[in-house]
Amino acid sequence: MCRQKGTKPFYSEDVFGPDLNDEATSGQVSQERCPMTTPIIVGNWKMNGLSADSADRVKALLAALASQPVAGTEIVICPPFTQLALLAPQLKGSPVALGAQNCHMDEKGAHTGDIAPGMLTDLGVTHVILGHSERRRDHGEVDETVREKAVAAAKAGLTPIVCIGETEDQRQSGEAQDTIGWQIKGSLPDGFTGVVAYEPVWAIGTGLAATPEDIQTTVAFIRAELVRQFGESGKTLRILYGGSVDAGNAASILAIPEVAGALVGGASLKPDAFLSIIRAVPAH
Repeated sequence: MCRQKGTKPFYSEDVFGPDLNDEATSGQVSQERCPMTTPIIVGNWKMNGLSADSADRVKALLAALASQPVAGTEIVICPPFTQLALLAPQLKGSPVALGAQNCHMDEKGAHTGDIAPGMLTDLGVTHVILGHSERRRDHGEVDETVREKAVAAAKAGLTPIVCIGETEDQRQSGEAQDTIGWQIKGSLPDGFTGVVAYEPVWAIGTGLAATPEDIQTTVAFIRAELVRQFGESGKTLRILYGGSVDAGNAASILAIPEVAGALVGGASLKPDAFLSIIRAVPAH
């Protein structure tokens, strides 16, 4: 399965602390977890969506899926926090799961403006994006922070979708694999059973997507690092690609071996484009 070997980054339990995933419970999440081999398409709405257009967007998506169902693919949308309570009843019982774009690592406390994992599951949220490059850039989140959030999310019953990826400078200087290796070691706790999203930072929102060849090489490296860190379970952790995924390039990206789906940004705000990406998942 893993053709390319990478260097093993430094990792220490003394730095990142013990794993807490074995304490994870299903919390208040009622949705049955999909097998780790199931393809998954995740829509990240980012800071977009007021009540009316968010409801209309979901209505259009669900209507299209009802008229032409998609089997065997997990579908998740991650709207802003302000729309979660509105959209949860609309999505209940549908083929689309509700995700969030971030959470805090604590269950409660004096953290003004933050959202605890349990607050998300209380609304019916089942997934949460963590460590997105925009969070790392805009809010100074580091690997250790992402790791703590991943532990807290899993403990609350959420599926963490942890983002990793290199900047243009790191890519040009030949440091892409070292950067990604460090992120895997630092951001993913022991016993991790969530989803890994590879998003080259230079491709996010720029209209520039990595070539299929580049994606395949990098994803093969990520798989090797996951197997190195997690052993047998690392062979089945799902790896997504994100970074200017659209209706035009989705089929070629999703056909790449080891790519189990996509983390979609701007195109997820357009129901027709998002549906095209969903329907581009190869038959399996």
